[in-house]
Amino acid sequence: MHHSSSDESQAFFLLDEKIRRWVWDQGWTALRDAQELAISPILSGNTDVIIAAATATGKTEAAFLPICSRLLAKENQTACVIYLSPLKALINDQFSRVEQLCERLDIPVHPWHGDISASKKGKFLKKPTGILLITPESVESLFVNHGTAIPELFGDLLYIVVDELHSFIGSERGQQLQSLLHRIEFAIKRKVPRIGLSATIGDMSLASRFLRLNGDDETKMIVSTATGQELQLILRGYIKVPPLLMQEEEAEEEHVDGSLLEIGDDLFKALRGSSHLIFANSRKRVEFFADFLRTTCENQHLPNEFWPHHGNLSKGLREDAEVAIKDKSRPVSIVCTSTLEMGIDIGAVVSIAQVGVPPSVASLRQRLGRSGRKEGDPAILRIYIQENELSESSGISDCLRTSLVQTIAMVRLLLEKWYEPPPSGGLHLSTLVQQILSLIAQHGGVTAIQAYNVLCKNSPFPLVGQQMFGQLLRSLGERRLIMQASDGLLLHGQIGERIVNHYSFYTAFSTPEEYRLVSGDKTLGSLPIDSPLAVDSFLIFGGRRWLVVEVDSSKKVIVLNPAKGRILPEFFGEKGWVHDRVRQEMFAVYSENTIPVFLDAQARELLIEAKGNFNRFGLAKTKILPQGSSTYLFCWMGDRVMDTLAVMLNSKGLKAKNEGIAIVVNHSSPDEVQRCLSLMLKEGAPDTYKLAQSVLNKKTEKYDGFLTDELLSVDYAAAKFDGEGAFNAVKVLIAGM
Repeated sequence: MHHSSSDESQAFFLLDEKIRRWVWDQGWTALRDAQELAISPILSGNTDVIIAAATATGKTEAAFLPICSRLLAKENQTACVIYLSPLKALINDQFSRVEQLCERLDIPVHPWHGDISASKKGKFLKKPTGILLITPESVESLFVNHGTAIPELFGDLLYIVVDELHSFIGSERGQQLQSLLHRIEFAIKRKVPRIGLSATIGDMSLASRFLRLNGDDETKMIVSTATGQELQLILRGYIKVPPLLMQEEEAEEEHVDGSLLEIGDDLFKALRGSSHLIFANSRKRVEFFADFLRTTCENQHLPNEFWPHHGNLSKGLREDAEVAIKDKSRPVSIVCTSTLEMGIDIGAVVSIAQVGVPPSVASLRQRLGRSGRKEGDPAILRIYIQENELSESSGISDCLRTSLVQTIAMVRLLLEKWYEPPPSGGLHLSTLVQQILSLIAQHGGVTAIQAYNVLCKNSPFPLVGQQMFGQLLRSLGERRLIMQASDGLLLHGQIGERIVNHYSFYTAFSTPEEYRLVSGDKTLGSLPIDSPLAVDSFLIFGGRRWLVVEVDSSKKVIVLNPAKGRILPEFFGEKGWVHDRVRQEMFAVYSENTIPVFLDAQARELLIEAKGNFNRFGLAKTKILPQGSSTYLFCWMGDRVMDTLAVMLNSKGLKAKNEGIAIVVNHSSPDEVQRCLSLMLKEGAPDTYKLAQSVLNKKTEKYDGFLTDELLSVDYAAAKFDGEGAFNAVKVLIAGM
């Protein structure tokens, strides 16, 4: 990658001589575009910078070459840099990359997360210099456990780097991260330049507003263009065949959907002999395919090439898979959930396989960035989609082959370079509860106005006004999370004390109760068990099959023995939140006469069948369709609008449910539904707070249980509803009658 003109690489000579020598020693002939462009603004140290580029285009080096250059300067001998990452595995991974650079420069590098020993952490606390690689949860623990030391620890802080920035935006964890960044600056009483590393997202200004609220204008945006690679693509269709009865050695009868076995065979044929990533949407699917492919290797007397990887496997099993795929001496493919969507460095893989509808266009693009990393290699994507066999009683969704059409729509948008913007507009009250408790721990007590000023005023929770903040404090007081001393100081209440002292406090997001899985004297990992589990039942974990010997619910331990035989558990797919633009693209796929070139024969047949049914139902013009005793409403909008509209209809006494492709209103004729829609049109845009009050299961986030119903409803309405969008959908439905 040579640059044409010599003046382009003037930036390179701004770097410290030791860094330049390191670059030469790597044998690089030139810096990549993002690396070139990042040097000057980062060295200046007076601006926030966002570096957006495809996975594996050298974003890490783009940030760290100039950062290390600054750390080498005489005046920065005691300075430190915080690198924040969403994943422990990513920290371990970046540690080896950054350390390779810093070893020669005598810059200390400190990895810090739950699996790092206390003695290593102690080194940084004694002498906070160099680069600290840390998760948001561990920064939270620093505030809680070393609150008074924060100004000293980060007194000489030069930069804060946030990796995989896009993965934080719009989530509770992102809200926690924003709050922590703000609290660090608040503690040391000055601004610190923030550097965001991100995959390119559709709306870069959103990324800069996330990196620093009200910081839009000053952020330096560096968007790399280095991904002109060719894409090779195939989408294969399958029809779920009635379950095969399989005779087990133990004469157990078990049902397995035959199309899953077909997909397994096709994966084996296509992928055997080189390295790939296979994304299956759920942990259970990952386990099924890892087990199926490993067994296929065994049956053909081949060494195993397929490994599972998901967040619930023990660290050891996950690292085994990562080490195996990095070692290029033999072919290894990993079957994974979104755990490997992020930047864990596993080297180049030949292709990506996606089984089932991708969660979003953005995640599809992120996954694809893993393939075709060598110069001149194409990125290869194989998608495997199952549809149900049609019968007299098939529902509209099956007739319209919605999984297939949604996937085609997503691929078309991917080729257009459109991706979903991250969600915005939530209040994130659950995380605000956590931050209030953390702030009290940090200072040993705060006044209400201090807490409001740090957390809400021009801060990470700007949508929470003083009145609502007061309501929130009262709600926490009633539930004994906090109490107020006679001098007005807010302190931890009895229950707050207990929450903060438990290690689970540091995470802002909720996870189901996890059980530790044990076999002999070995811990295999942990699993959230949300369905009932019986002794003598079977479990697939770590790509193998186990028999449940004992369940200890008080200690949350499940004892397992290895089991033989092909006993297959049931699966449930997982759906992502679909954006308006994706549903509109689906409408285009149905309406146009073209058939995409990337479909295999079966997928083509399924699409032709879907278009035929679309026309038979008259859906190009019709928006309201009777089916038996139900009425279907087609708005071609995303889930946020559809969910809002379904709740609006329910609040009028109808029985409506968002089924993705349409809203189905049970036991209602089109006339009844139309009357209801006309009434809604007269009333104007809905009051989303009132709508939220009618929703029963609003407690979705970790600390939602401590909120009054009123606060929960405000929070839920802000995050989950789109009143304006739903009202527009009502207008469209009525116009289409």
